[in-house]
Amino acid sequence: MQWGLKNRLYKTLNPDTGKTVMLAVDHGYFQGPTTGLRDLKKSITPLLPYADCLYITRGMLRNCFDAKIKIPVFLRVSGGPSILGELSNEDITTSMEDALRLNAVGVGMSVFVGATNEDRTISNLGKLVNEGERYGMPVLGITAVGKDMVRDERYLGLACRIVAEMGAHIVKTYYCEGFKKVVEGCPVPIVIAGGKKIDEKEALQMAHNAIKDGAIGVDMGRNIFQSENPVGMIKAVRAIVHENASVEKAYGIFKKEKK
Repeated sequence: MQWGLKNRLYKTLNPDTGKTVMLAVDHGYFQGPTTGLRDLKKSITPLLPYADCLYITRGMLRNCFDAKIKIPVFLRVSGGPSILGELSNEDITTSMEDALRLNAVGVGMSVFVGATNEDRTISNLGKLVNEGERYGMPVLGITAVGKDMVRDERYLGLACRIVAEMGAHIVKTYYCEGFKKVVEGCPVPIVIAGGKKIDEKEALQMAHNAIKDGAIGVDMGRNIFQSENPVGMIKAVRAIVHENASVEKAYGIFKKEKK
């Protein structure tokens, strides 16, 4: 990697652990004002001190956050369909120049392996990587899962490897049984997605297992901002990622903050 690209990528990692807690708040690009993200400034600002990186769209970054925030930003640059349409019908929607104007440290997009428009999303990832290499901008490739895809080791291993083969510098995928083999087959760092809202302790267990099996962090959204105590939850996740805390200890942090 060229120096500028490495420098941007390292800004998202905790210097003491080499791991990251990314906070994903980009869901509105296809879900609209979903629960927990109706007022981003109100719901997300209290979480920023505990996140290593914010994953967001350019519209929400410009309109909901003060330029004084110091948290590094990865910018969602793909989109097109809403939750009412075919989700794989995505294109690149944000230029690399605009990402640079917004001082982003990285850009990210979804790839829909096995879905209707897989070829276009994979090709678009290749084009985005070409642009990223030209400007020294890291690219996050996200293994989005279509309605008929099974989130197992075989499928996620295939999807992650394709994203890495296209040149992505970091991969976001789901945790699954046999996740260690997914990591072994992917030569670039992996962060796990939180997915749909689940019980807090279950989400913490998933994060713990993922780190143990080789992920360098999490890019969690709904399991934090839709929690009954978002600040307590992100503190608990942070303890697992950066302090190697047990699930019980992390859950204790969540419950203490809740009180």
